[in-house]
Amino acid sequence: MVDYNRFTLANGLRVLVHEDDTTPMAVLNILYDVGARDEEMDKTGFAHLFEHLMFGGSVNIPSYDEPLQRVGGENNAFTSNDITNYYITLPAVNLETAFWLESDRMLNLAFSEKSLETQRNVVCEEFKQRYLNQPYGDVWLKLRPLAYKKHPYQWATIGQDLKQIENASMEDVKAFFKKHYNPQNAIMVVGGNVKTEDIKVMAEKWFEPIPAGQKYTRNLPKEPVQTVARQETVIANVPLNAIYMAFKMPARNHEAYQSYDLLSDVLSQGQSSRLYNTLLKEQKLFSDVHAYITSSIDEGLFVIEGKLVEGVSVASAEAAIWIELERIKNELVSINEMTKVQNKSESIMVFAEMSLLDKAMNLAYYELLGDADLLNTEINRYLAVTAEQIQQAAQKTFVKEQCSTLYYLIAKDA
Repeated sequence: MVDYNRFTLANGLRVLVHEDDTTPMAVLNILYDVGARDEEMDKTGFAHLFEHLMFGGSVNIPSYDEPLQRVGGENNAFTSNDITNYYITLPAVNLETAFWLESDRMLNLAFSEKSLETQRNVVCEEFKQRYLNQPYGDVWLKLRPLAYKKHPYQWATIGQDLKQIENASMEDVKAFFKKHYNPQNAIMVVGGNVKTEDIKVMAEKWFEPIPAGQKYTRNLPKEPVQTVARQETVIANVPLNAIYMAFKMPARNHEAYQSYDLLSDVLSQGQSSRLYNTLLKEQKLFSDVHAYITSSIDEGLFVIEGKLVEGVSVASAEAAIWIELERIKNELVSINEMTKVQNKSESIMVFAEMSLLDKAMNLAYYELLGDADLLNTEINRYLAVTAEQIQQAAQKTFVKEQCSTLYYLIAKDA
């Protein structure tokens, strides 16, 4: 059980406080309700570029890291298709330094050509290293546009291609900041050895003077139902043939979401899971095989991926996956399997409540989903899922016409 208090500043910034006097530390976590899905088709990679720009200094603080390191603090950030999240961990006695730093960059980033150029180069380098120059690195650059044709989930967080980041103008960058990085588009969580009344005073001092900004109303195109199977083949210098199958699944807040999460666990969590047991151990078709979900806020993906054992044909490996999917559509999952995956979910959630930073990040995320209290109650939804609901999820999802398959094959001339 994670306790918290909540208040909202006059400019719309939501603040949650988790008091924990068992630690000398504190965490300040700011979640901005902006991700790659909020970008324009020809200007992608901006949310991720901002994650880097936010460390390039603000108007009153030219170096972000220096003052933080002086007070024993650490910081980092991450961007997804749905959110951008910044966090600072430091001794609780020095918490005001974190308020000073975060409020200044929310108020006004230092938009210098030098900073933009530096961070643009960093992002371009990351694009090349992680996505272009690594075996299977560009899978999501291929799989997303194969699975999504209308919704902006069709591009990865890094962006569609390097050119869009290289061509990002100062004007574009400033407009994106103004649109999304403001108090009413943010959720702040402070956790650790703190008192709510002190946090309220600090929040009012450092954050309340920041103008609320214009309210951003999200109006994204809806993805039409897929009625024809899609395939794409990539031939590259990779060690093993691989197959990636993507199916649409409900949004994060959908009542059936937990059934899908458990369905992926039945198929692929641990060495006693179905895909591992049958396709890897018994039939020796795959060297590794996984099923997982993207947990997207809008309609997400249920993905099955595997790397084939040398000499196994792609057709026979794919057919073997479909046999397993048909089996879970036609037969109820056993009580044993249900108990195992539900217990595992419960232990994962309990474990996530142990770290101060995880608590802060989760409170912010669940608040974004609609209510921070879901952090404490969602496990009940997992434990209430039945074998029938898992079967229904499988029947609704594993339809050949609704599958987008990416074949990643070894270059034959290697």
